[in-house]
Amino acid sequence: MSKQDKINGFDSNSLGDANNNIYGLPFTMDEAEVVIIPVPWEVTVSYRAGAALGPQAIFEASYQVDLFDPKIADAWKIGIAMEPVSDDLASISESSRRKSEAYLELLGEGKSPETNDKMKELLALINNECSKMNTWVKTKSLSYLDKNKIVALLGGDHSTPLGLMQALAEKHQSFAILQIDAHADLRDAFEDFEFSHASIMFNAIKIPQVSKLVQVGIRDYCEFEYNLIKNSNGRIVTFFDRDIKHKQYEGVTWSSVCADIIAQLPNDIYLSFDIDGLDPKLCPNTGTPVAGGFEFEQVLMLIEKIVDSGKRIIAFDINEVAPGGDEWDANVGARLLYRIANMAAKSNGKISYE
Repeated sequence: MSKQDKINGFDSNSLGDANNNIYGLPFTMDEAEVVIIPVPWEVTVSYRAGAALGPQAIFEASYQVDLFDPKIADAWKIGIAMEPVSDDLASISESSRRKSEAYLELLGEGKSPETNDKMKELLALINNECSKMNTWVKTKSLSYLDKNKIVALLGGDHSTPLGLMQALAEKHQSFAILQIDAHADLRDAFEDFEFSHASIMFNAIKIPQVSKLVQVGIRDYCEFEYNLIKNSNGRIVTFFDRDIKHKQYEGVTWSSVCADIIAQLPNDIYLSFDIDGLDPKLCPNTGTPVAGGFEFEQVLMLIEKIVDSGKRIIAFDINEVAPGGDEWDANVGARLLYRIANMAAKSNGKISYE
């Protein structure tokens, strides 16, 4: 059956069919224009675990998402599909996580890998496994980018998209990263882990093709990170949550703030979305929640305005969704993923606004 035959025979108003792919859509990875790579990984999380379960939880919650998008006519027809969650990767993450917990326990006791052979061994093993995960993501991403797919990565913790960023660097001479997050993630090898979730943007700006890092909603950062931003000569531009809120309290509209953010962005943008950029009430089980943050439609309005401005979302990730005792966090993540996927497709000329 062709993709067009599947479209003709699909009822987008019905309950999602669990026999199909994500959102109950009938498309294969080859047929979909937006492909999702799940990365069930949380080796270096430093507060609460659970993000490794995020991709599968979002997949399962997706069947409850209505496919009608009032902004984009027949958005579902473009095709979204997600790879099966890798059991092998999840298993490596779990075993490596146990190693990192043992390492952090020794670190908390004041020991150092410079003088403790056990710590030195554990650190080498953890960094090696994280490096291999990055290579796996890069290889997988390139296989889809080579087919002109829009790639979305679904974590896992926020360390997971580095390989996708590296893959994009092989396809684009220059692009910016738009980071929506509670944390700056600019720490140098946080807790000695080279590929820590708290070091993702420190590692990202090592990529020469990343011309700019625009951070939005940041509200938890250390002095080292603040000084790195301040001394970056404009390569890192940060819209702190505090500053955004204070402007709004004084009467500045969110639309005006969005315009300021968009003015800092070039044409090609990689969107990196840590779910803790939202108000914690929306995803309370995320690994490192911080008071403050955005409402759901508030941040989607920003992305919508970016697309309306003619800029292009070349790929994106959503990370740090950790399911709790119910489906709430995954439900929010699934709806966010669908809306962003639609807008990314629009920005690449795959579909048009009604």
